[in-house]
Amino acid sequence: MPHFLIKKENINENLIRVVDPEVVLHLVSALRIKKGEEIKFIDEFETVYKTKILDFTKKEIQAEILTSYKSERKLDFELCTLICILKPDAMNLAIQNAVQLGAKEIYTVYSNNSAPKLETVKNKAEKWQKIGLESFKQCERADIPKVYDISTFSEIFSKFKKENILIFAEKYDEMNIQKALLNYKKPEKILAVFGPEGGFSESEFEFFKKENLKLVTLGKLILKAPNAITAGLFGIIENAG
Repeated sequence: MPHFLIKKENINENLIRVVDPEVVLHLVSALRIKKGEEIKFIDEFETVYKTKILDFTKKEIQAEILTSYKSERKLDFELCTLICILKPDAMNLAIQNAVQLGAKEIYTVYSNNSAPKLETVKNKAEKWQKIGLESFKQCERADIPKVYDISTFSEIFSKFKKENILIFAEKYDEMNIQKALLNYKKPEKILAVFGPEGGFSESEFEFFKKENLKLVTLGKLILKAPNAITAGLFGIIENAG
């Protein structure tokens, strides 16, 4: 059962008032909730509420709290990812996959080999955030992911320790994920960096090398970008200690 966002301020003892227009529209018009139906909500403090719908209109839903508990559906470290701009369908899938695998922050960069035209992907953060939130609800994540608008490699890398930045590069096979994380200490942030459909350019590789960043392989097979993101993030989760 997916859960829906609720603010703590809208909870009074054992009652929840849902007033967010998008949440109300989704539940009332799209899902066609009924009185007595059980729905899950989660607040900004990661508390999940299992509720029973008491009444609703097109502007508000009232629900009785049956039980509540602290959600544990999140990683015990901050997994972040940088996705170079992909074609629209692939980009949407990549964000969904990253959120389902626990990515806390999703950064975006327009790479030299990104296929879409730059003007078509500017100011897409709001759309990508909505895609991320839908995935967040479906997999019942505890911590709300954040998707950022397009930035630069340098600006994003400055937020992380260099030793915790992993560049996934299909043309280099000297280092696997296990080796890259050998000296990693939780709960430090990890940034997993994935290129566009055409891969990183030579100038981008030169920049990564100049910055002494880790170039990490996923093995001998070449994966499509959304699949590479899934494999890479799962590999980090399995090897981050």
